Amino acid sequence: MLRLDEHCINIGAWVTTEVTRRTLGGVLPCDEAPIRASTSNPRGRGPSIRFFVFSTSSAKLTTSHSPLILPMGRIHVLSETVANQIAAGEVVERPASVVKEMLENSLDAGATRIKISVEAGGKKLIQITDNGCGMVRDDAMLAFERHATSKIKNAEDLLSVATLGFRGEALPSIASVSRLRLETQAAEDPAGTVIEINGGKIARVEEAGLPLGTSITVRDLFFNTPARKKFLKAESTELSHIASLVTQYALAHPEKHFELHSATNAMLVAPPVAGYSERVYQVFGKETLDQLIAVASRQALERVGLPQPPPWRRKEEDGEVSEKDPGEMRIHGFVSKPEIQKLNRNSIFVFVNGRTIRDRLLQHALTEAYRNIIPPAVYPVVLLFLELPAGEVDVNVHPSKTEVRFRQQSVMHDFVRDSVRAALIKARPVPQFVTEMRAHATASQSLTPGAMTPDMTTGAQPWDPASGAASVAEFSDLANAAFANEARPGAPHVSEGMNGFALQAPVPPPISARFQFEGGIAVEANAAISLARGVDAIPDNGCAPALDVREEEEPTLASLSSLKPLGQIRNSFILAVNENGLWIVDQHVAHERVLFERILKQRAAQKVESQRLLMPIVLELSPAQQAVFAEISDELQHNGFEAEPFGARSVAVKIAPAGVDATAVEHMLHELLDQFSREEQSLNMEKIRARIAASIACHAAIKVNMRLEQNKMEWLLTELAKTDHPYACPHGRPVVLRYSMKDIQKAFKRI
Repeated sequence: MLRLDEHCINIGAWVTTEVTRRTLGGVLPCDEAPIRASTSNPRGRGPSIRFFVFSTSSAKLTTSHSPLILPMGRIHVLSETVANQIAAGEVVERPASVVKEMLENSLDAGATRIKISVEAGGKKLIQITDNGCGMVRDDAMLAFERHATSKIKNAEDLLSVATLGFRGEALPSIASVSRLRLETQAAEDPAGTVIEINGGKIARVEEAGLPLGTSITVRDLFFNTPARKKFLKAESTELSHIASLVTQYALAHPEKHFELHSATNAMLVAPPVAGYSERVYQVFGKETLDQLIAVASRQALERVGLPQPPPWRRKEEDGEVSEKDPGEMRIHGFVSKPEIQKLNRNSIFVFVNGRTIRDRLLQHALTEAYRNIIPPAVYPVVLLFLELPAGEVDVNVHPSKTEVRFRQQSVMHDFVRDSVRAALIKARPVPQFVTEMRAHATASQSLTPGAMTPDMTTGAQPWDPASGAASVAEFSDLANAAFANEARPGAPHVSEGMNGFALQAPVPPPISARFQFEGGIAVEANAAISLARGVDAIPDNGCAPALDVREEEEPTLASLSSLKPLGQIRNSFILAVNENGLWIVDQHVAHERVLFERILKQRAAQKVESQRLLMPIVLELSPAQQAVFAEISDELQHNGFEAEPFGARSVAVKIAPAGVDATAVEHMLHELLDQFSREEQSLNMEKIRARIAASIACHAAIKVNMRLEQNKMEWLLTELAKTDHPYACPHGRPVVLRYSMKDIQKAFKRI
């Protein structure tokens, strides 16, 4: 029964002694709807009775005149337990949400060593132990009150939140749907504090001798909300979410020690290391690190995103109003090479001021950075860390704090897009022949635990900077020069013999690819291995020594200008060689990339080459195509087209871009109009310009099955080396593949 405040009913008429208490369903017993009456006669008009009703139902009062129905309100305040469970529905979605909230609390407490233990995917047990600052007894008790926090004090602090947590909802929400035990010890407190809470109710509070720091144990998650527990996934699925989350925070904080243990084994043991590249090597191995390109950039902000207070509220120095320094934005991390492609965005990890987020603005910026480099339906692997002033990002957007809002969205979008694009242009990675042949877009995450080399199965291989790839050293130098604060204060010293990796993963089976040769002979890629096992091997005594190939950096596409073309394969692929190995160039997409960038430059200079058609081409357009044509007609004209209306639903094309065959003009325009009509999002001018340039380049480029002279092949390779993105056509297909000397020698069993 809900207790209401005193509801006073004044009756100025004569009232009989009969007072009937009724609900909508029947008469209430007297003990369920007590009514207290007091007599008074303030106006001298007869007795006045004041009733105090404590009931959720309506009271029916019978007077000498007519019955009086007094309905009660339907709105009431929920109990604290119900309110906490509702808040838990927003904050605690699954066991990984519990790990996230408590992990962020440990990081905010200044912990340098964090250990996470889980059982049954977090359904039975989640325990997080850290060596942070801990809490005194009063703070530990107050921490389980709603909206109790040490991170902020007033509304102005919400404009510049510098910590991972600040809402004060996590602990009471988690405690309301689990059996929670808190053990904490602060340096200034002589004794530690132990608190046990079951379903939001405090069961025990006592003192104990504990180590410095905090340990929180959560058992039987959702034990009192079976409907929520029913929607949890399998234990392996929940455990994978926890492992992914802990791995992300381990990557974001390389100076801290992270451990993740399940009931059977240690899933992650990541001691502190010197930098981010070392952490990637430590967690994922050298093979994964070699597939990534380092990104590092900074840009000063031109203004402060927050609204400025009026001049009379600003601080005055020397008689002048002081202007606040807007600060700067910094980005560093890794992005994948174009041949690494994923079917979804699950391999994109972005951190803003150490907080893992999912932001559509940044995802769109990354998509734009890879535009015309990879196909539009696939996504790269990204691990980026953004650092900017706390006032430039609003983290008070979602209860789980996984979404943010930037004060200067367009500035942030362009900064991320241009930084990643510049890194791709500078690296100009060469797709490897074997890697590209086996590569295909996958839905699995690339940055997941398990990328181990065979030598690391013992888990005792330390990080050796001398053995790292060139990209690792390059990124370390670049990041150290760009960010002086990467070596964070208080970062622990890393010993050389420290265990750097402890992840286990099933080894994928070897791929036996089949190569087809003319003449009907089929050769297995691993045939040489099986043949060697089938016969007695005769020692070669050095008759086939390995070639003396000097160690050098991974070649980039800048070496395209040194290629010597040998000929064509089926008049479609150019075969060329240089000191770096054997190269295969797709002549159509190579010429397409050359023309694409040339058209964009001519369009920017307004010097597009065009040709007048002998006879105008009349195009019949659908209503949707007519709407698109009206929108992009000006841009078509700037790209070398001249078309005018010819009837109700037709246009006549008189001039077309140079190089495009007249027979292909109609097909190209219909293709463009259909693409734009199917576009769901609004088109900006830059995207329209790129689409038109890509279509013109595709139809004007050298075709397959076209014989090329030696000088024509040399010209094409030289022009390709001058482009900004020679590794992919505008549609994202690879242009060149390289078969390195190392791969060739391995295939011939020389090494």
